Amino acid sequence: VVKHKEVEFEPPKPVERPKMKLKKPRVKVKKTAKPKPTNRIVTKVKTATMPDIQLPEMSGMAEGLGSGFGGFDMMPDLGEMTIFGGGQTIGNDFVGTFYDLKRDRNGRSLNIAKEQFVDILTRFVKSGWRESLLSRYYRSPKKLYATCFMVPPIKSTLGPRAFGEDCGGWCWMVLYKGKLVYPEDIKFRFWGFGDDILLVRVDGKLVLNGNWHNDGSMMYITEMAGSWSTSATEDAQYYYGNNKARVSNWIELKGGKMYDMEVMIGEVPGGVFSSMLTVQVYGEKYPKNRQGAPILPMFKTEEPSRELQDIILASLIQNEASVTNGPVFRDYAVSESTNKTEEVADEAPPAPPPVDLAKDRSKMRTWTTTDGRTLQARFVSLLGGKVVLKTAKGRQVKVPFNMFSEADRKFVELANPPKFSIDFLKLSDSKLGRYQLSPMELQWNVQPPRVNDFTFGARVKQIGAGDYHHEVTVEYFAIGKELIGNKYILLDRGSSTFVPTKENGRSHTFKGKPVEFVEYEIGGELRGRRPDGNIVIITDELGRIIQHTSSKSWLWENIDKLRKLPVGAYMDKTCTRAYPTSPKPTLW
Repeated sequence: VVKHKEVEFEPPKPVERPKMKLKKPRVKVKKTAKPKPTNRIVTKVKTATMPDIQLPEMSGMAEGLGSGFGGFDMMPDLGEMTIFGGGQTIGNDFVGTFYDLKRDRNGRSLNIAKEQFVDILTRFVKSGWRESLLSRYYRSPKKLYATCFMVPPIKSTLGPRAFGEDCGGWCWMVLYKGKLVYPEDIKFRFWGFGDDILLVRVDGKLVLNGNWHNDGSMMYITEMAGSWSTSATEDAQYYYGNNKARVSNWIELKGGKMYDMEVMIGEVPGGVFSSMLTVQVYGEKYPKNRQGAPILPMFKTEEPSRELQDIILASLIQNEASVTNGPVFRDYAVSESTNKTEEVADEAPPAPPPVDLAKDRSKMRTWTTTDGRTLQARFVSLLGGKVVLKTAKGRQVKVPFNMFSEADRKFVELANPPKFSIDFLKLSDSKLGRYQLSPMELQWNVQPPRVNDFTFGARVKQIGAGDYHHEVTVEYFAIGKELIGNKYILLDRGSSTFVPTKENGRSHTFKGKPVEFVEYEIGGELRGRRPDGNIVIITDELGRIIQHTSSKSWLWENIDKLRKLPVGAYMDKTCTRAYPTSPKPTLW
């Protein structure tokens, strides 16, 4: 055994390093130093009076949070379109807020006269349009989004109704707020008139007073705008609706620059309301109407949809203003080809053309039996459980129904649908008390609008007790007619499917939503629409029309075109989309 000597560790000798001499810092401290007293910051607050307080957005809310005036149960219909705006914003529109000065902010009635109403709005205008002055009055929770301000003379009760309010057609106001912008430099001026109120403000400055004028008993409405004046020689020379249009001074916009713009419209005593705003571009030439006035395009921030065009033209006197063409006030350019009046516009997706069942089932086809044999023949009929066929040579063959393949048996069943009794449903619900009249209207013996809700639908029932194990689709079209012209309107349409069985009595009934009809008179002319026709169609699961009933022959003759029209569209007797008939001028 070899033992290794253990290695012992020997540390190295310490190395001497030079040490640094550190100096202790000296700080001079005054023994008499004391902390300075803290300064208090005091702000003087001016106590706000009641008219200066701006209430939150819930000012239109009723007590209880759920019912009554302006409750939270009112949900906007995003697809709706009215002459006062739509239920959904597109970004470059004006947001409209409805005020009813006949009620307080909780919806309780106030005893207010038309002079008091105008006095309140006069103070509002003089204050610089400070909305806090209106905070004690009712504000509807529903907003509408407008891209134009073209309301020809209509019943003033339709204004509140557009915002879902049944408060009567007097002492109400709508304030619209938005942006005025154009993609390039532009010089223009406004033309406009309101019955009773139309005020336009741009960049905090009143540029147009289109309120009612030239009437000594109503001058206080004109004077609401204060000292507004214009140098336009065309001012108050040509009629817009039932009074003469006011004309602003020229306005110049820098391309792409946005300006705040506000529009106030409203009604004072009730009766007829209108609010029409157009633009005249400097240097442009316009066609003229019978009174010698230029036919100017309406002010707009978007090309009007065909639906909006129809709504406006149904009340606009022909050639008084144009609903298309002209500038579109938004921050990007638009092609001229996209801003023109269209004679026909198919906005609904095209429906498949109807298939003639008689022609379809008489076509030559290949028949297959359960044992694999085939036969080329045309279907003739089903008699006593046997299928009658006709070959290409004209020979008739009778084959038991059960001997054919499953596909052939289904073909025979679909080719022999049962007969149905068809009833078009039209249910009426009169609403005579829906529209309130103002004290002035009662003095004038004004007749309230005649209002009816019509609900349309269809009822079908199989004739006979035979079984038909296939789904059928029932489709109805409700047709109306305008009261001042010869155009027709697609009022409503609906469809539903069912299988006629013993359990459901081999019958089916369905209805659509109520459709409101409002009739009223302006200038001795009756406005509105009435039900005037219908067509009901039954199709099988292959889309073939197996039966129909129609109140007018031209509806069935043009069913393929009728199916392409959207609800609310105007049309002629060929089911070609058309514009509504314009009212006749009474003042020029």
